[in-house]
Amino acid sequence: MTTPPRVDGRTARSERTRNAIVDAHLRLIGEGDLRPTADRIAKLAGVSLRALWSHFADMEALMTASGQRVLDQRDTSYQPVPADLPLTERIAAFCEQRARLLEEIGPAARASALKEPFSAGLQHYRRLHVARVRDELTTTFATEIGQDEELLNALTSISQWPTWSTWRDVMEMPVETAQSALHRSVTALLAPA
Repeated sequence: MTTPPRVDGRTARSERTRNAIVDAHLRLIGEGDLRPTADRIAKLAGVSLRALWSHFADMEALMTASGQRVLDQRDTSYQPVPADLPLTERIAAFCEQRARLLEEIGPAARASALKEPFSAGLQHYRRLHVARVRDELTTTFATEIGQDEELLNALTSISQWPTWSTWRDVMEMPVETAQSALHRSVTALLAPA
C-alpha cells in the first residue's frame, strides 16, 4: 500500500493562489474585458498585486498559464466522434461538437487575437489547437481524407476560430446558423459528388 505524497501547506496555498489568478483572468475575459489589467485581475482573485507578480513574472506568463487552462478545458470537453458512423452522422456530430467547443473557447480566442502576434506563448497554444483539430479530422474522417493533405488543410481552416469568428462576430450569425454553415462546408468537401 502506497501512501499519497504529502502536500506542503505553503505549496498548496501557492497553487490555490495561482489558480485563483488564472481563474480571475479567464473570468474577466469571459465577461468581455479582453485586456484585463493586473490590478483588475488581482482584485477579482482576492490577492495583492505583489502576490500576482510573485506567481507570474509578467502578463505573458499569465497568458501562457491561461492558454494552458483553456486547452485543458477544451480537451476535457472533447468527445471523439465514432469513426464507424455513416458519413452524414459523423459530419453532423463533428460540426455540432466544433460549434460547442468554439463557443466555449470564444472569449479566450477573442482576447488572444489581440496579443497573439506579439506572444510566443499564445502562438504556441494556437498551434496546439490547430494540431488537435487536424488530429480530430484525420481520426473522424480517415477514409474520406486518406493522404489528401489539401483536403485536410481545407477542412482544418474552416473548422478553426477565425472562420467561426467571421460567422459569429462579423456576419453576426446565431450559433445555429454558423453551425449550419460549417456543416454545409464540411459536407461539400467530404461528400461524394
